[in-house]
Amino acid sequence: MRTKFAVVVAGLALLASMSGVMAHHSFSAEFDASKTFKFTGPVTKVEWMNPHTFFYIDVKDEKSGKVTNWAMEMGSPNGLMRNGWTRNTMKIGDVVTVEGSMAKDGSPTGNARTVVMAKTGQRLFAGSSQGVTP
Repeated sequence: MRTKFAVVVAGLALLASMSGVMAHHSFSAEFDASKTFKFTGPVTKVEWMNPHTFFYIDVKDEKSGKVTNWAMEMGSPNGLMRNGWTRNTMKIGDVVTVEGSMAKDGSPTGNARTVVMAKTGQRLFAGSSQGVTP
């Protein structure tokens, strides 16, 4: 009985530890470095959390006028802070210009390399997991 209990506990511990590993991914697994973008739009949401910080912007298509909400992946909060970010650098409503790479699956998701704050002109490295430095 003790052996079965120990095996069940060990299995549950292994599954719990895997969730963090499965949530983290390499750049090339999710994004296509050859499909770059440069978008400008207002920030609609900021998720400051590990393993990646995300922010969302509304991007208006020049031809159709359609607005799409794009998710932008950045580095970890600690990595961003080393590059000059704080939790208050980007707020909902701020207009930003983002350069990066698109998701391979065609979803409105990007891996941000740089972010320029429209109000201040400040250009910040977004901690891209692509490994490109500013």
